[in-house]
Formats: sequence, C-alpha cells, structure tokens
Amino acid sequence: MASSIGNEKSVNPVLRISQLDALELNKALEQLVWSQFTSCFHGFKPGVLAHFEPEVKAFLCLILWKFTIYSKNATVGQAILNIQYKNNLSQTEKYQPLSKHQKLWYLIFTVGGRWLEERCYDLFSNRQQQSFCKIKSYISFGSGLVKLCGLVNFLIFLRKGTFATLTERILGIRSVFCKPQSVRQIGFEYMNRELLWHGFAEFLIYLLPLINVQKLKLKISSWHLPIAGLSNSENTLAAHCRECSLCGEWPTMPHTIGCPHVFCYYCIKSNFLFDMYFTCPKCGSEVHSLQPLKYKIEMTELHV
Repeated sequence: MASSIGNEKSVNPVLRISQLDALELNKALEQLVWSQFTSCFHGFKPGVLAHFEPEVKAFLCLILWKFTIYSKNATVGQAILNIQYKNNLSQTEKYQPLSKHQKLWYLIFTVGGRWLEERCYDLFSNRQQQSFCKIKSYISFGSGLVKLCGLVNFLIFLRKGTFATLTERILGIRSVFCKPQSVRQIGFEYMNRELLWHGFAEFLIYLLPLINVQKLKLKISSWHLPIAGLSNSENTLAAHCRECSLCGEWPTMPHTIGCPHVFCYYCIKSNFLFDMYFTCPKCGSEVHSLQPLKYKIEMTELHV
C-alpha cells in the first residue's frame, strides 16, 4: 500500500490552470527572445531579417528545444511551475521520461510545422503552375484541419484536464508535477494594493473638481506679492491705470472691481465667470461690482 501511494504521488496530475499558465509562459519567452534578437539588428538596413525570418525563428526555437525538452523533459514555463512531461505510453504508473523519438517528433510538430506554415506562402505565392497551386491548396487545407483538430482537443482538455495541446495527445506525453503539489495558495497583497490605489484615485477624481485651483493660485500669488511690498514704480502704474493687474499689459477696456487696481475687461470677466469668488491678486479684495473706469487714459501716455 505504501508503494502504491508513492507511485500515485509521483504522477500527480496537473491542474488545468497550471498547464495553461505554462503555455502562456512559453509564448511570452519566445516573444522575449525574438525581440531581444531583433534588437541586435536595429543598426542595419531595415528589412534585413524579413527574407529569413521563418528560418531564424526556427533556429531560435531549436536552441530552446535543446536546453528544455531535450535535456530536462520540460519547457521553461513548465519548469517554473514545477511541471514536466511524462511518457504516457509506458505501461507502468511510475514516472517515465520522454523517449528520443518523442522529443524529435515534438520538435518536428512544433518547430517544423510552424516553419512550414510561414514559409509555404512565400514558396508558392509567385508560382502560377497548376501543380504548385494544388500543393498550396493542400497545405492550406491541412493547416485548417490541424487547427480544427486543435480546437476539438482543447475542448476535450477543458472537460478531462489532460493533453493541453494536440501535439501532446498525438505523441502520448502528459504533464505531471515534478514533486507532490501542495494546496495552491493565492496571495492577495497585490490585489489589496490595487484596490486601495483605485479607491484613492476615484476619491481624487471626485475631490479635484471641488477645489478652486485658480483661487488658490491667486491667493498664493497675493501672499508672495502683497500690495504693501510693491515698489514705487508699480504703485505709480497702478495709480495711473497703465497696467492690468492680471496680464500686466496696457489695459484694454479698463474696469475696476472696487479696489484701486485696474483690469482688462476680458481678463476680469473671464476670471469672474470661471470663479464667482474671484479676488484681486494684488490686494485680495473680492469683486463687489464690475465697473468701467470713469476717466479716460490717453494712449499717448503709453510712450511716456
């Protein structure tokens, strides 16, 4: 009984989610290797790898196969998740590694099939002979049939939980845990941080429109430049109404708000419409009434 229990542990079946995670990790690794490889050719003429892209991808996948399936009976994604392939054709329940024939056929089905699918369109696209057109149609039909079989296999995998890919089912290889797997624990620290950040962001989105930023800016500027601290020249300009207290230019259609300072009509009107509690940036006086200036300013004074 003890030996049977040990055998069961050695071939503990893998969860569906773990097998799917391993497949996604394998795809991410292939994309990462390809992006790192193409970055080495950024200084070359554009399109230098376009004519040999299927062959280069096949060569990189061959290297990955050599150091993963061939040597360790597991892909990179499986090794990360404590998974490896088992020869499911063996009669014993103990773990049996993959045979050399299974490893070679795995290489042919995964790497060779992908290369043939990518290269066949280039090989037969410019050939107008009837025989080449037939071969291209046969390859297209075969590719569609393989994808359909892969879809059927995936539906069966969702039902039974074994053979995540069509290649695994044809070769008779199965994913098992390298060591007895404990209960899968999920950490919620990252989720809690995300929920807290999203709640804080929503609070800021709700709060920011309620803050009168323009009034705060004017209030701070009035603290830095109080009316008592103005120089004599600035007081003179304010007294003779030659400077708008907002834009600093010669006032256009000068208006007052009840304080000694003058504003352009468009400057004061736009700010007052934006903020009904607008205050003078020079002295901090509130807008009591928007009135045009009662005496005229000669334009010749601008040149004085």
